[in-house]
Amino acid sequence: MIQAIFFDRDGVLNEEVGYLWEVEKFKWIDGARDAIKFCNERGILTIVVTNQGGIAKNLYTAKEVNTLHDFIQKSLSEIGAHIDGFYFCPHHPEGSEKKFSVECDCRKPKPGMILQACKDFKINPAQAIMFGDSERDIKAAEAAGLRAGIFFTGGNLLDAVKIHCTEALS
Repeated sequence: MIQAIFFDRDGVLNEEVGYLWEVEKFKWIDGARDAIKFCNERGILTIVVTNQGGIAKNLYTAKEVNTLHDFIQKSLSEIGAHIDGFYFCPHHPEGSEKKFSVECDCRKPKPGMILQACKDFKINPAQAIMFGDSERDIKAAEAAGLRAGIFFTGGNLLDAVKIHCTEALS
């Protein structure tokens, strides 16, 4: 049984637009809100893990990322859905903000954000999957010991979630 689904944010839940922190540039991927609601209705935890190197590059702040995540929660609440946890890595080794310009354990493909969420929510990694749109997402899922890392190439996210939840339950 799937206990949790981890989602990368940009390119999986919302359209990829480059460094995203502005609410007005946020656009949901087809089926993303319904995919989250589908998980919520089945007691599957939904957790976002996202690299936000734009913080290290001084393009935006952690506060602006949190404001965007609050907007996402508000949008989801309109259909009776929610994200259980948001985790983001503010680091980038080539950043200009010294305190964030470091090698860390949380920047995907390293598994730090996933492992922290597993600890915080008491998730058994073998009962969790991740949807990502890059090789680093899949590598992070593997490094964290998740049941599967699923490469999302576009289309309707609800359809993809239903397929993989059905496979995991059989």
